[in-house]
This record gives sequence, structure tokens and C-alpha cells, in this order.
Amino acid sequence: MRDILLLGGGKIGETIVDLLTATGDYAVTIADQNDAALARLPQRPNMKTLVLNAADTEALRAAMKGRFAVLSALPYTLTIEVARAARDLGVHYLDLTEDVASTRAVKQFAVEGTSTFIPQCGLAPGFISVVAHDVASRYDTLDSVKMRVGALPVYPHNALKYNLTWSTDGLINEYLEPCEAVVDGEKVLVPPLEELEHLSLDGVEYEAFNTSGGLGTLCDTLSGKVRTLNYRSIRYPGHRDIMKVLLQDLRLGERRDVLKDIMERSIPATPQDVIVIFVTVSGYRNGRLLQESYANKVYGRMVGDTFRSGIQITTAAGICTMLDLLHEGKLPSRGFVKQEDVDLATFLSNRFGKVYAQNEGGAAAGVGAGSKAA
Repeated sequence: MRDILLLGGGKIGETIVDLLTATGDYAVTIADQNDAALARLPQRPNMKTLVLNAADTEALRAAMKGRFAVLSALPYTLTIEVARAARDLGVHYLDLTEDVASTRAVKQFAVEGTSTFIPQCGLAPGFISVVAHDVASRYDTLDSVKMRVGALPVYPHNALKYNLTWSTDGLINEYLEPCEAVVDGEKVLVPPLEELEHLSLDGVEYEAFNTSGGLGTLCDTLSGKVRTLNYRSIRYPGHRDIMKVLLQDLRLGERRDVLKDIMERSIPATPQDVIVIFVTVSGYRNGRLLQESYANKVYGRMVGDTFRSGIQITTAAGICTMLDLLHEGKLPSRGFVKQEDVDLATFLSNRFGKVYAQNEGGAAAGVGAGSKAA
């Protein structure tokens, strides 16, 4: 049984615990600085809780020592210190960050360390890179790779047409930081909230715009091989314009703590969400210019005996799949692993990755009520 330290007892953390402990292959210690959050967690076999402030370097290292792996479901601001400790202690490292700067630091730790480092293991970045790279690999010559993802309320009700479905810090960060892209074959940085486009899937109208981090490491992987590569977040129409007013006109982008407080006091969370995943790739195959798209929607559903939202399921399944592949010896035991290093078939055949599998109608295959994800 593999001994895992999971940092972060929030919505994603508790779902990770459910998935891993249900297998009987993992003993999970879930750590959080908020003892009340830990007390709310349902008791599971092979689960322990630990009150821990991850900013306390000495306590963090003591908790990590001797573990098979550490999984970080913490805010991106703490990523680098956790990864540094993993390097020094020889512990495998996985995270859910969308922060580009943090991932660059993790990549350097992987060069220096003796264990495996797998950042960006969620939905976007994460699974979206697995899909995009898989579709792109079917072409002799690539022209464009366009990746679109949204975590949206099924029943939008406010002016933003949005509910808080994951980390507020992460959401604000991706709306403010420069976005990597490939334009005319050159790797560039483009501004967030720009390049607004409109799309329709299954009769529902959406908008999409630049946000940071969703490409993961694909810019480096496909550099010199593609003319256009970009990532945009999907929202319901009108969302982008309101966020531009808040972040730019009212300058709340310069006061992140204030904006976070406003959003968390005003915008409720919801378990009734839908994850929209859309990838379109064009290029040449046998001399012909062709285009192929991947579209998927994942809804909240029962995982074991608990209802989990779509963002909980998809994010937790991403990091659990990568951990499971590492545990099974299907990933390197040392070095930096990119999401696109795993092919789509391998990901979907995994006991956790199967939550992304599509039925014939295109909807994601579910983890049924009362069934286990493992």
C-alpha cells in the first residue's frame, strides 16, 4: 500500500481521498491548516488527517518524509515550496496548479531531484493536454490546435452567469496573468480576457477568451510544429465583459484579496455544474487539409456514496490517474513528466481516468450511484 500525503482539504482534496482510499492501494494522510475543514471530512478506510500549515517549512518536510508521493491541492502560491521539499526528500510530486511560473520552477527541481515531478494534473491544464496531443498526433503536419474548457453552472442565474466551482485564487490568477500561445509559428504571450469568440455546442451558446495556464507544457512540446496554438476558457455570453470592468476599469486586478473577498461573499458555489471540453485540430494528412474535433461534457454525479460536482470529479480524476500510472510503473521513476507524455487510450483505460470516457452519444461515461470510481 502506497503512503500518500495530500495537501489541501477542500472540495478537490476530499474527492481525491474518496477515489484513492476506495481502491485499497493507497493510505492517504490529508493535511490542512484548518482543523475544522478536516473535521468535516467523512471518515474513510486508510485515511488519516493532519493539521499542518504548509508555509511552515520544517513541519511540511517532517510530514512528507518517507512518503511515496505528495499531492498538492493547495493554492498556487505554495506550490514552489512543496516541490522544493519533494526534491530534497526524494518524494514523488504531483500538483494541480495552473500557474506558469510555478511549473517552470517544478521543472527545474525535476532536473535536480531523484524523484518524479508531475505538475498540472487537473482538467486544464491536465486532461485537456492529453486530448489535444492525442488528436494532434494523427496528423503528418499540424496547422492549428485550439483548446477550450469551461466549468460552468448548469443553471446560471446571476449577471456573470457563473458560480464558484473551484479555487477563487486560481480563477483570478488565470484572468490576470499573460497567456502563452503560438501565433504564426512563434511562441508568444497574449493578454488575458482578449480574443473573444463565440461558439455553440449541443444548441447552447458560449463565449471563450484567453486565460492563463490552460496550455500546460504544450507550447514547448509543439514548438516549431504548429502554426497556431491557443487555450481559451469557455463561459456563458456576457461574462468576459463584466470581468473586464471589475479587473481593469475598477482596477480590482490590482487588489486580488479584495476581489476574492467580494466574489466569495457574493457568488455562491454549486454542485450542479457541467464541464465543457472542446478541442479542434487542423492539419495535413496524406496531403489533404483536414480538421478533427473532440467534444465532451461531464456533469456532477455520485462517486461511491457521495455526490460530487463535475469539477471535483474531473480534477481529482486527473491527479489520481497520474499517481496511479506512476504507482503501476507506467511513468518514469525520475524526472519531469508532462501531461501529454501519457496517451489518451492509456489515460481513459485507467480506473480513475475512465470518468472522462465518452458514451456513443458523446457524453462522459458516469460513475453510477453507489458504485466506486476504482
